[in-house]
Amino acid sequence: MVTIAHISDPHVGSPYFVPNLMNRVIVELNELSPDAVVCTGDLTNEGYRQEYKNWVAYAQRIESRVLTVCGNHDARNVGYLHFEELIGPRHWAVDVRGVRIVGVDSSEPDLNEGQVGRERYDWIQEQFDVPADLKIFCLHHHLIAVPGTGRERSTVADAGDLLEVLIRAGVHIVLSGHKHVPYVWRIEDLYVATAGTVASLRLRGYTKPCYNVLEIDGDEVKILRKFPFGGSNVIAHFSLSTGAQYFRELEPPVQLAAGEQPVGSAGE
Repeated sequence: MVTIAHISDPHVGSPYFVPNLMNRVIVELNELSPDAVVCTGDLTNEGYRQEYKNWVAYAQRIESRVLTVCGNHDARNVGYLHFEELIGPRHWAVDVRGVRIVGVDSSEPDLNEGQVGRERYDWIQEQFDVPADLKIFCLHHHLIAVPGTGRERSTVADAGDLLEVLIRAGVHIVLSGHKHVPYVWRIEDLYVATAGTVASLRLRGYTKPCYNVLEIDGDEVKILRKFPFGGSNVIAHFSLSTGAQYFRELEPPVQLAAGEQPVGSAGE
């Protein structure tokens, strides 16, 4: 079985960042010993160099390989330059035991919104044009609106075109963050999984800090939601060969009082 952990949005440097949560997640990840840990951005809160260095101090304690994409908070204040120096390339492709994982920077400097851009489409197609048991695409911004996150305003600007590119490329799973609410959508045979915030209290409604774990066992894939200090539950279970969906968690949107704004409405 191949195991991939998916963490997102720690927001190191934010007053809502909780070091104790991050320390616990590191312990849990090292106990799990996944084949890779994917982090879908917003490592920092303002993109400052010291925030990056603080994140690196946490990330270096994770014993598994960490694969990271840049978030909109990371790109603030020209922070993408620190990302390239301290984290690595903003666009990459790696193979993990038969799993092809491609990551792309969807951020725009000093904007909450993002896009991938058509200049990247051919490159994405080329990266997935290789034999693989499972193909995973990673970016920070969400491709599809997530229930319980208020009015939609910050999916990637080219979400429709990008979805078509990914489906044509045979991608099985998209991993993203940004909205701090975990959810799974299915479009054709593509599963789009967002992760909650892993170590921050920038939460919406009754959501809690959490992260995802992907278990690939032969033909079957399970996506689990894991709570630091707590248990886990399956949020999706499907077959790669037949496309059969055994389970997908359906949660009602978080209800807001009249006139109430969702937490983080000033920008994810």
